[in-house]
Amino acid sequence: MPTTISRSRSGALPFCISATAWVDLLGYGSMIADAELNPIDPRAKEAVTRLRTFHRIVADHSGRYYRTLVINDGAVAYRDLSLRDNGVTHDFLQRSQQLFEAISENEDRNRWPGARMVLGLGFRARGSRRAIDDAERRVGMILAELTAGKVSAAEAVRQAASIQRYSDGIPQLQANFAFTRSYVADSAGSRAGLGGPSMFVDTAMFEDGVPPKWVKCGSAIVFREPRLAIDCSFVAVTGLTAPGKKDDRIPGLRDGLEIGEAIAPTIALRTLLRTSR
Repeated sequence: MPTTISRSRSGALPFCISATAWVDLLGYGSMIADAELNPIDPRAKEAVTRLRTFHRIVADHSGRYYRTLVINDGAVAYRDLSLRDNGVTHDFLQRSQQLFEAISENEDRNRWPGARMVLGLGFRARGSRRAIDDAERRVGMILAELTAGKVSAAEAVRQAASIQRYSDGIPQLQANFAFTRSYVADSAGSRAGLGGPSMFVDTAMFEDGVPPKWVKCGSAIVFREPRLAIDCSFVAVTGLTAPGKKDDRIPGLRDGLEIGEAIAPTIALRTLLRTSR
């Protein structure tokens, strides 16, 4: 039977269209292997310095519209795309390229192996806010006790500061298939033609799957992972120039709905997206 997909009661799509950029340090494992995984071995000092600098650079490039999660020698940036404004698509692409350039400049300066970034696109289920809501509930209880005069202001501040999450998660990265696409492609690396210190971008980001002239890049590289039904293409981006605007749109880039239609695996999903315009 064909799959039926419907909107939520509010009229919103039951999912988001997301972009993620996964970046990791090449050769980091070899560096810590040389130190025999011994944190007090003098040879581990350079590896730790490299890691700490990477974390600082990622933090410096993070913000309200470019949130990141660092996982040891890797980091992922993520954002839900606007359904109709392709300026959000451009903003994520540009911020990702700026982050990659900053990491690469530091790697080159220190003669380290470099980094690889894979920018992927995909759908994501709306994530659970369980850990966030629990913390908000506990803060609400403290404020209620303060209002009722049951605790002093100093005690309320102390209790709020002591709240800890024993189980945590980032809703935007749960059941995020853009992240799946980025991570799987990066893991395949040189075996799939995505080797070396480069920034690879999913061509579904571009109109007709073809990078516009203001995107400096190489030829498209087909990437397939049959076990996960991934079939897409990437280009190695080496630079961006100012794209300008035409009719309030960035030329050559797709908005969220257009990306969704391009990557939708079923007719039912494509139909739902088309009727959202």
